[in-house]
Amino acid sequence: MTQELALVEERMRTLLEQQAAHFVHSDKSFPLYQALGYHLGWFDERLRPTGTSAGKRFRPLLCLRSCYAVSGSAEQAVAIAAAIELLHNFTLIHDDIQDRSETRRHRPTLWALWGDAQAINAGDALFALSQLAALNAAEREERPRGIEIVRRFNETTLRIVEGQVLDLSFEARDDVSTAEYLLMIERKTAALTAYAAWAGATVGGGAPETAERFADVGRVLGLGFQVQDDYLGVWGDPERTGKARGDDLRRRKKSLPVIALIERVSPAERGWIRHAWGERDELDTATVERLLERLDYYGIRDIVRATVARYHDEAQRLLAGMNLPSERLEPLRQLVEQLAAREA
Repeated sequence: MTQELALVEERMRTLLEQQAAHFVHSDKSFPLYQALGYHLGWFDERLRPTGTSAGKRFRPLLCLRSCYAVSGSAEQAVAIAAAIELLHNFTLIHDDIQDRSETRRHRPTLWALWGDAQAINAGDALFALSQLAALNAAEREERPRGIEIVRRFNETTLRIVEGQVLDLSFEARDDVSTAEYLLMIERKTAALTAYAAWAGATVGGGAPETAERFADVGRVLGLGFQVQDDYLGVWGDPERTGKARGDDLRRRKKSLPVIALIERVSPAERGWIRHAWGERDELDTATVERLLERLDYYGIRDIVRATVARYHDEAQRLLAGMNLPSERLEPLRQLVEQLAAREA
């Protein structure tokens, strides 16, 4: 973990510990704040400290480096970066319940350990903690700017929920287009990365028009991040991703590779794919292998990789067009390069 992210981690721990100190109860069946620490990677399944964290922490890092790019410091952005990461993890807890995902980051999910009801409570608690962090960030700013930070934080939350609504609605449809899919991930994934870059530039003292340009960078990075996730879910190296080859296909995820394939196959093949998606909880190995062969035949792998490259190239182009010191933008450029090349 970088030194800058360590500051964010410390802030999140402090927020949890402050609230845990007020929660005294005799029922040990659901240790709320320790369960939140488990989800964040700080505890194992027996609630013993792990000495590490979970997740890529890409969003708070984007926030911190956007702040630095406009001549701010990491300390100025720590509070809002912590709010962003807590909000992201709130959405993950609820997503896992809705998707019935029993594992995340190679460990049981909260609902798999403690049940749906308590996992919902845990997600709600993380959302409240993210609000406290956002308010703390707002208090450090002049009133109009502080209000705008919190207002856009909550608008971003609504965009994420809208994206999740669309994502769930796609499960019952067999005619989802690439354009609809990209609109969905622009809300579900890219809205938060756009906010992270905007908020970092804002608390760093950037002019409003500069902060909006950073939001554009964050948006295209979020789109590229999700499409790269889609790529890795089908073609990722199992030793790096921890998932079997074609795992997203096996779990019938309607990700970009599948949507792009359905748009290109013959009517007969389209009917077969739709039938496979509607018949089983998980696809068998033979069906997964047949889908992989069809994806190769239609060049979907290259199409998805080109889409990822296009988004990251656009992010670099936007950064290059900013009238900011090159040395201040360099950490952000490096982050874009790392995201474009990531394999897990």
